[in-house]
Amino acid sequence: MIVQKDFLKQLKDDFRLNIYEVKIWTSLLSKGIAAAGELADISGVPRSRCYDVLESLEKKGFIIMKIGRPIKYIAVRPEEIVERVKKDIRQDIDVSINMLENIRSTNIFKELELLHKTGIDKVDSESLTNILTGKSNLYPFIKKMVEKAKKSVVIATTKENFDRKMKLLKNTLQSLKRKGVTVKIVAPVEESVEGLKAVQTDLNSRFIIVDNKETVFMLSDSVDKTNDTGIWIDSELFSNSLVELLNGHLK
Repeated sequence: MIVQKDFLKQLKDDFRLNIYEVKIWTSLLSKGIAAAGELADISGVPRSRCYDVLESLEKKGFIIMKIGRPIKYIAVRPEEIVERVKKDIRQDIDVSINMLENIRSTNIFKELELLHKTGIDKVDSESLTNILTGKSNLYPFIKKMVEKAKKSVVIATTKENFDRKMKLLKNTLQSLKRKGVTVKIVAPVEESVEGLKAVQTDLNSRFIIVDNKETVFMLSDSVDKTNDTGIWIDSELFSNSLVELLNGHLK
């Protein structure tokens, strides 16, 4: 039987088999029932490997061994195989998720945190800044940064950009407030959006501060649908100073 290489590779990836297992399995599917020697001839798998491969496929539930002389093998229905592989994948995912959920309490995770802290102390301050150009880059970055907030979020925006910020962050900010995160919005507007009300000010600035640590500062009052530029700064000193200046302005 001649089977295209791309087809075999796809089966190999989808069903988590090696190439010999795929060749034997597809050969057996085409025959229905066959002995090891016949499958070696059809598939091109060396006879010296054929029995090992058949044993592996049997353990994985892809084939059934029929006792007799000679011993023959029967292919299991593909539908049953799909369900079995799906179950195996789900079990593997559950194990991986549980491992990751529990890893924070292990010494390994503490070592990773220590390695990161040791490394970050050596990072040049210029490495902790980044220029984000274009709304397609800037807005997803802002949303992701705000979602990570643990203590506080401060948003200063202009009248023209208030609605846009609320559309981007409304659900996230409401979720953070329910978790006890302090949310402060400063803008020259009187509107409120579903419980999110801005502190009115004549300050004409656009920036977002998360946990008094990370800041994204927009460089213009852009109302363009595509163009906007921001600078991300990971600095507690800068972020705290900006918060203090903002609080002083509101007094």
